[in-house]
Amino acid sequence: MVKYACKIFWILAMVSIAESKGPNVVLIMADDLGYHDLSCYGHTSIKTPVIDRLAKEGVRLTSFYSGSTICTPSRMALLTGSYPSRLGWKRGVIGHIMKRGQGMSRDALTMAEIFKEQGYRTGIFGKWHLGDESEFLPHEQGFQESFYINKSNNQTKKLWRRDKIVKDPFDNRRLTEEFTNEAVSFIEANKDNPFFLYVPYSAPHFPVQAHPDWKGKSDYGSYGDVVEEMDSRIGEILHALKDGKIEKKTIVVFLSDNGPEPLTKESKAEPLRGKKWSALEGGNRVPCIVRFPDKIPRGAENNELIAAIDLLPTLSHACGIDLEGQAKGNHLIDGMNLWDHLTGQGNSKESRQEFLYWHGSDGFQAIRMGKWKLFLNRKDAGMKGEGPALFNLEENITETVDVSKMFPERVRSMHETAKKRLSSIEKNSIPLGNVPGNRK
Repeated sequence: MVKYACKIFWILAMVSIAESKGPNVVLIMADDLGYHDLSCYGHTSIKTPVIDRLAKEGVRLTSFYSGSTICTPSRMALLTGSYPSRLGWKRGVIGHIMKRGQGMSRDALTMAEIFKEQGYRTGIFGKWHLGDESEFLPHEQGFQESFYINKSNNQTKKLWRRDKIVKDPFDNRRLTEEFTNEAVSFIEANKDNPFFLYVPYSAPHFPVQAHPDWKGKSDYGSYGDVVEEMDSRIGEILHALKDGKIEKKTIVVFLSDNGPEPLTKESKAEPLRGKKWSALEGGNRVPCIVRFPDKIPRGAENNELIAAIDLLPTLSHACGIDLEGQAKGNHLIDGMNLWDHLTGQGNSKESRQEFLYWHGSDGFQAIRMGKWKLFLNRKDAGMKGEGPALFNLEENITETVDVSKMFPERVRSMHETAKKRLSSIEKNSIPLGNVPGNRK
């Protein structure tokens, strides 16, 4: 009788937890998708009706910054709410420039761990790229279900489920399809419980190879084929939410991990200058759309400075999760809760006032404060001569008109702020994870 009573109590407790939780979260990320690569962001040849509709049903961000200019640190920032340098990152990505045996430290607190602690079911289906050693895999960082490639699709041929290889080699043309199928199955299995679903597609990262059913279908070559397939697959995820009658209980976020790959000439960041790796706007400013029916205004456009590091505190707040007491070791969160800005209730006092930029391999290069962006070394901005370069992004989004000589005091002030922020990060950071015996 006691055992039976305990079981009844446990079932009721689980029902209570499920009912008391906030909304589900579906976080979808494209790989190397440029600011200009969607029709709702201005592309005239690539057709993305699903993502366009998502924008019409939510808010389209026009001054949104990814976590970094390249893959690994971008994902660190997104999942932890912290600048990657606070987590020990210096340069490069897993499998390229970074030392073998390194990965995101398990001392870093991830979004998956936070949601899991609150009773959410957590899953990742896509590209990981935060460490390929056993101690750095998704299930060690809060993801209960996982189906993924551990690096970029040009760096590996292995497809994993948890810590087991399920395909070697995988078919690059079908990864978007396979990740989507897993995501849809996850939604169907967890529609009666709160969940956090992370879908970091490997598309349209090179090699750009179209699925057989999409090959030649777009008006923009193989790159257009791949982006249009991804758009359609996202439609399958959204349909699963609607079919499960949880569409209005689910926050959907779509973004890109960084700017377009320089080797993929078809991908664009227009009207921005610079691409992936670069601290110019084209390397960091990316598409981002957020939908939450009846909470976020339909068809809104937001030009506020918002960054990927803000998504962890923002989504946590939207789901009723108090981040106080969620600290893990010395991990500090740099992101801000900007939920009111997404719902149209924010004001300037609660907005992000600054953002720091790192080049993918050459370290810190620039700071933005309001409409102003300062490169400490003008050569990093592709400008001739010596000294800094200051741009007014409201008037010169292409970063081609240096006004540093006109505003010397602003240059000095922004330089001082940058030094203070970097010093603080250095003093309050954790090292990268290293496998035993690996030299740092």
